[in-house]
Amino acid sequence: MALQLPQSQLWACVEQCEKTGCVGEKCFQHCKFSSDGKPVGGPWYLQEPLYLQWKQWDCRSDCQYHCMLVREEEREKLGGKPVKYHGKWPFHRAYGFQEPVSVALSALNLAIQFHGWVSFFILIYYKLQLTPSKKTYYEYTGLWHIYGILSMNSWFWSAVFHSRDVELTEKLDCSSAVALLGFSLILAILRAFSMRDEAARVMVSAPIIAFVTTHILYLNFYNLDYDLNMKVCVAMGVAQLLVWAVWAGATNHPSRLKLWVAVVGGGLAILLEIYDFPPYQGFVDAHALWHATTIPLTYLWWSFVKDDAEFRTSSLLKKAR
Repeated sequence: MALQLPQSQLWACVEQCEKTGCVGEKCFQHCKFSSDGKPVGGPWYLQEPLYLQWKQWDCRSDCQYHCMLVREEEREKLGGKPVKYHGKWPFHRAYGFQEPVSVALSALNLAIQFHGWVSFFILIYYKLQLTPSKKTYYEYTGLWHIYGILSMNSWFWSAVFHSRDVELTEKLDCSSAVALLGFSLILAILRAFSMRDEAARVMVSAPIIAFVTTHILYLNFYNLDYDLNMKVCVAMGVAQLLVWAVWAGATNHPSRLKLWVAVVGGGLAILLEIYDFPPYQGFVDAHALWHATTIPLTYLWWSFVKDDAEFRTSSLLKKAR
């Protein structure tokens, strides 16, 4: 059984730190207050180097972080394994970032999503033939544009959240991820079943949008339940992978091999979200590895989307002739 240190010990350390401004030999200038309660040396956020000021680490957050490190060192000496603090693994900061590896990988995912969306945009409007009214032949152009925007938004807030974990950034990260997964499920159903009629699209989209909206409101205004949100996200992720897998097995699409690789890779990546383990050397945990796997999968996915656009455009032009 893993050794458990009482949370009361952690809070006793935090309270002592806020009084003395120190955890062991590590002291913080912004934890020192004058008799009238004002910080010595001015506001705490002006007492840090410029690259740290924007992170807004205050006295309490610094005390919590360093007390956590002290407790983890004590646990390690006594043969204990890392434990979660307030539902989060203990990470080591670097250059003011709370989870530097996840931040870097989120930024890379954002860049790959942007590259994929822009290359899709160029293909659709500048390389493929347009209708006489200057519209695309590809029936799912607008849906993929929305997907690209939601994806970039999700990875942006992921990078922000992993750099500074507070309630607001966590809500924005969770909400944007849920919105992306919900829309991805809609897109999977519409494309797999070749739904081009607007009424049919609305009938499929409406209940999923209602569910996603309700869930986001629940997280933001009632209870930010991490475990529930994880279950919802995994369920929607698995559902869309199943839809794409069934379609990949039934279709004669020329790029179905890319689709299969993306589906199988996505399924394996989801296992990293389910199988959680503490961060190696305080930096790389299962979630960070999931971020890493999505980089090549995203590049492959946009490659499939572009192939699909070319395939559908070519098919429609042949029918038109």
